[in-house]
Amino acid sequence: MIRSFIVAILALLVLPHVHGGVDPITDLTLDRLVVLEVDATINPAVANYLQTELTRTAATKSTLFVVKLNTPGGLVSTTKDIITAIGKSTHPVVIWVTPEGASATSAGAIIASSAHGLVMNRGTNIGAATPVGLGEDIKEGDGRAKAVNDLTALVRSLATTRGRNAEAFVSMVTTAASFTAEDAAKKNITDGVVTSLDGIRALYQEKTVILQGQKRLIKFAPIVETEIREMDAGQQLLNIFANPTTAYILFILGAALLYFEFQAPGGFMAGAVGVLCLILAGIAFQVLPLNFGAMVLLIAGVVMLVLEIYITSYGLLALAGLGCLTAGSLFLYRHEDGWITVQHSIIFSTLAGIVVSLGTIAWFLTRNRTTQQNFFNHTHQEGEVMRSLGQQGTHHIYQVRVLGEIWKARSETALLIGDRVKVSQQRGDELLLDVIKS
Repeated sequence: MIRSFIVAILALLVLPHVHGGVDPITDLTLDRLVVLEVDATINPAVANYLQTELTRTAATKSTLFVVKLNTPGGLVSTTKDIITAIGKSTHPVVIWVTPEGASATSAGAIIASSAHGLVMNRGTNIGAATPVGLGEDIKEGDGRAKAVNDLTALVRSLATTRGRNAEAFVSMVTTAASFTAEDAAKKNITDGVVTSLDGIRALYQEKTVILQGQKRLIKFAPIVETEIREMDAGQQLLNIFANPTTAYILFILGAALLYFEFQAPGGFMAGAVGVLCLILAGIAFQVLPLNFGAMVLLIAGVVMLVLEIYITSYGLLALAGLGCLTAGSLFLYRHEDGWITVQHSIIFSTLAGIVVSLGTIAWFLTRNRTTQQNFFNHTHQEGEVMRSLGQQGTHHIYQVRVLGEIWKARSETALLIGDRVKVSQQRGDELLLDVIKS
């Protein structure tokens, strides 16, 4: 009897350490609510936007992120990047399918399964996550079974981790099932139906979430600061080009323009625009890393501006170069681990300076053409002899300053340093001089 009692006591002391015991629940007091909005396809711009915002405040542990989601879907690779960013976040992330009429379909439903919290507004839906190709379902020969099985295992694992109805999420992938806000709440797909941020706060007050494998009890501070963070200019521009349809059109257009350039070489205009389209398509397809693509755009922009000097493109090369510089400057330093940024005021002031310079040159050239005067012809202009360069036959060779420029000139009359002269004729890069009588 005594031996059995001692064994039971030892078991109570030892077993919790052997099996790990019950996971403790720790409090997580939140005093800030950050609202992000995704109203687009799931593309690299959206991924960069969410990754940047989720890591910007990584040092603090007092923020609840609310992602307002309305998307028709997008790239699977980008979807997995976003899921990874949510999983690495030290802050709880609540996805809110809103406003009325919005949906989280395809990639949006898969991302929703990874959120620490998931709610929907009235009049919204979630589901239809069967993988598709460009314009049609992925066929058996294209690896449909492999894609479906991969996504099925992914959503099952994520939903189980978050304590949601895993089978319902699986049906979204395998049978393209879709659910209304009310049905999703009843089937334990979401945490409830809410229509405002206050409703989200009320729903998650004293609610337990699993954050990086630990159970945390959410408690809101008496005063909660609400902050809305939108995409910056670079992300908005990338969001336009990163639409799968737009990216595909850019790729085809770029390839066609390069073909025309090789067919009729020498103009460089079609080739320059084609290169720009291909670089943007490469970034959108995630073939080029964003920072690397931005650097390529900057280099291409500078090359095009230089080519504008030597090639008659009527400003098309300059415009293409300016577009490359703008996009490259806005895309630069885009990485979830990057904390260096270039202020937009510096970017736009630099670009404004380039535009003013190009505009000034264009104005002088236009004035030159309309007034029938050659801006670069120094005939009848006065100058000053700077240096003697010797004699060639019957002509004396000098360096003269005309309109602030140093030119090589020749004269039939011997001149002294400092003599005032007048240009009688200009032959290429050489001037013929007449002496100004004193």
